Amino acid sequence: MTQKLIGTMDDKLKTQLLIVYASETGNAIDVAEQVGREAERRGCPSVSVLSMDEFHPGDLPKKETVIFVVSTTGQGDAPDSMKGFWRFLLQKNLSTGWLKGVRYAVFGLGDSSYQKYNFVAKKLDKRLLDLGALAIIERGLGDDQHPSGYEGALDPWMSSLWNILYQMNPKLLTNGPVFVHPDAALIDRPRAQIIYHATNEGLPPLTNATDLKYLEMQVERARSMTPAIFSGKNRPECFLKMTKNLRLSRESTGKDVRHFEFEAVSSSIEYEVGDVLEILPGQSSAVVDAFIQRCNLNPEACITIQPRDGGNKAGINTTLFPVKLKTFVELNMDVASASPRRYFFEVMSFFASAEHEKERLQYFASPEGRDDLYQYNQKERRTVLEILEDFPSVQMPFEWLVQLVPTLKTRAFSISSCHSAHPNQVHLTISVVKWRTPYKRERSGLCSSWLASLDPQQNVPIAAWFKKGSLPPPPRSLPLILVGPGTGCAPFHGFVEERALQNESEPTAPIIFFFGCRNKDIDFLYRDFWMKHSQNGGVLSEDKGGGFYAAFSRDQPQKVYVQHKIREQSTKIWRLLSQGASIYVAGSSNKMPSDVLSAFEDIVSAESGVSKEVASTWIRALEKAGSYHVEAWS
Repeated sequence: MTQKLIGTMDDKLKTQLLIVYASETGNAIDVAEQVGREAERRGCPSVSVLSMDEFHPGDLPKKETVIFVVSTTGQGDAPDSMKGFWRFLLQKNLSTGWLKGVRYAVFGLGDSSYQKYNFVAKKLDKRLLDLGALAIIERGLGDDQHPSGYEGALDPWMSSLWNILYQMNPKLLTNGPVFVHPDAALIDRPRAQIIYHATNEGLPPLTNATDLKYLEMQVERARSMTPAIFSGKNRPECFLKMTKNLRLSRESTGKDVRHFEFEAVSSSIEYEVGDVLEILPGQSSAVVDAFIQRCNLNPEACITIQPRDGGNKAGINTTLFPVKLKTFVELNMDVASASPRRYFFEVMSFFASAEHEKERLQYFASPEGRDDLYQYNQKERRTVLEILEDFPSVQMPFEWLVQLVPTLKTRAFSISSCHSAHPNQVHLTISVVKWRTPYKRERSGLCSSWLASLDPQQNVPIAAWFKKGSLPPPPRSLPLILVGPGTGCAPFHGFVEERALQNESEPTAPIIFFFGCRNKDIDFLYRDFWMKHSQNGGVLSEDKGGGFYAAFSRDQPQKVYVQHKIREQSTKIWRLLSQGASIYVAGSSNKMPSDVLSAFEDIVSAESGVSKEVASTWIRALEKAGSYHVEAWS
C-alpha cells in the first residue's frame, strides 16, 4: 500500500510544471502565462504560474520541472520580486548537489542596447547549475531590439522546449509537443470577474472631487482591483501640484525639453538627491470615452473586481468599495498609449463575428503571423482603442478587457532638485517624447506630453511616489566625476545644488561634470546654472579642483561627444580616481554608457601604464565597490 502511494505521488510530481517569473514592467508575466497556456494546450496535467515572491525558494528541491522567466532592469538589476529569492540562492550553506534531480529552463527578457544585457537570466542560469540542477534547454534570451521583439527568441525557444520535455517525459505533455488544444474550452475563463452594484452601493459619502483624501481613496480603490498591477503601490505617497512648466530648449527646434516644478499638497515630502519620482499619468477623457463607447460599457456603472477562482494570487483587493467604471478605466487601463500583447489578438479572434476579421486575428496570434503582428502592432505602437476600431465586429466582454488591456503604469523620472534647497518641492527635467512610426504616424509619450500640456494655474492633482534610483547620494567629502548628456544632467543638477549648499558651511570635495547636447545655442540645458557654479570658486570650478566641460556634438563638422571631453581631461580624472572619486553616469541607454566606460578604461590604461584588459578589470572593481554608478533609460 505504501509503495503504491509513493508511486502515485512520484507520478504526480513528474506531471507537474512550475513556471516562476520575476517581472518589472509586465513582460515577464506575459511570457510566463503564455508558456503556461501552451503547456496546458499540450496536455500538461498540472501547471502553476507564480511570481517569485509567491514561491519559497526552499521548496525548489521538491520540484521536478521548473521554468524561470526573468527580466533584467536598468543596468543589470533584478526585479524587486526576485531579490529575496536571489538572496536565498546565494546562501553559502547550499551545497553543489542541493538541486540534484531538478530540471529547469530559463528565459530572460532584456534589451541588447544595455551593457548588462539579460544579466539576471545569465546569473540565475549559472547559479542553478552550480547548485546541481539540470538544464533542460539552453537559456533563451529575449531582446527588445530584435525585429520581432522578445517573441523573436521566445517562439523557437518554446518549440524546442516542448520537444525536449516530451522526449524526457511523455506524461508531462499528453497531447504531444506540437498539439494545440482548441481554445473554445479555455476562452470562458478570464482571471477576474466583474461585480456590478447599484449606484453608490456600499460607497462612503462622496465629498467634493477636489478633496485630496477622496482622490487618494479613488486611486487606491481602483488600482487595488487591477489583476495586473506589478508595483504593489496602490495608495499615492502624496499628491503634487505643478507650479512651473518651463521650456528649456529653443522652440524652433524639434526637441522639447521642459523643467517642471511641483509642490506637495497632500503631505510633506522627503527625498535625497539621486532619488526617482514616479508619476501616474492622466489619460485623455476623449480617448477614455471613445473606448467605453466602442466597448458598449456604461461609464456610470459601479463595479468591483474579484478573482474568478476564489484565490487572490492576482493581488486583487476584494474588500474595497465599488468605483465607477469610467474611473477604473482612467486609472488602470492604458487605452491611449500602450500596445497589447499577442494573447489579446487571440482572445479577440473568438469574439469576432466577421469571418475575415477572425481569420486575420487568428493569423496574428499564430507563430507564423508573429512578424506581421509585430509590424502592425508594436512597431506602430497601436493603442487598444485603435485596434478595436480596426476590428469592428469584435465585442469583447469587459472581464477580458480588464485582464488583457495593458495596465496604466507609473512613469519614473530622475529628480533634478535638492530637497534642502527646495523644501516641500520636487523638480524634474523631462524631454517631451514625440516620434513617427514606420508608417509616418505621429506618436507622443503619454506622461511627458500630459505634463507638458498642464497649466500650473489649473492646480491639477498629480498622484506620485518617491523611490530610490541607481545613483546613491554621495557624502560631501567624496570627489565626484559626473557624466550627464542631455536630460541625463537632471540628477546632477540636484547633486551640484546640494554640494553648493554644503560648501557654504564647510569646504567640500571637488566635482567634475561632463555635459553634452547638440548645439550650444539650442539645447544647452541649465547653462546659467552650470556657469554660475563653475566660476568664482563654485563647486564646479577648476580652482576647487573640479571643472565643467560641455560637448556640443553638432556645432562643428566633426561630432564631439562627452567621451571625447572625458579623454581630454585624462590627467585630472586619474588624479581624482586616485583620491577615491566615484563615477556617476546618467542618460540614454543607447551607446553612451559603453562609450563612456571605454573612455574611462583608456584613461586608466594610459595614466597607470597597464593594458586595456587590466584597466577594464580595475573599472569593474570600482563597480563592485559601489564607486561606478549608471542610470540609463531607453
